[in-house]
Amino acid sequence: MFEPIIKQRPAFISEVFRVLGDKNRLHILWLLNRKELCVCEITDICGLSQSNVSQHLSKLKSVGLVKERRKAQWIYYSLNTTDFPIVKEICGLLSEYDGDIAKLKALSDDSKCNSS
Repeated sequence: MFEPIIKQRPAFISEVFRVLGDKNRLHILWLLNRKELCVCEITDICGLSQSNVSQHLSKLKSVGLVKERRKAQWIYYSLNTTDFPIVKEICGLLSEYDGDIAKLKALSDDSKCNSS
């Protein structure tokens, strides 16, 4: 479960845990564990500003927890479970956000930034 990350330096592991120590970033990871999303979708669900979500995503990307994919002018974010399989398990423990499942399902299929 820890094998890919355990091969890293202690300073890097410490940085990953520091990044994981923010409740908004955990909320974003919980969402990305369920679906690839763009910034505007994360903003709508989390109730955070676009700049705040972008800053959190930047920190998550800086340690490799989040991957991005470009499609036209849109960037879609997903969880990097290949290098961080433990994060998927952590997300499973965050039942506080289960109320957002309905919000994820309600994302409009005709949204201009829909990843489908």
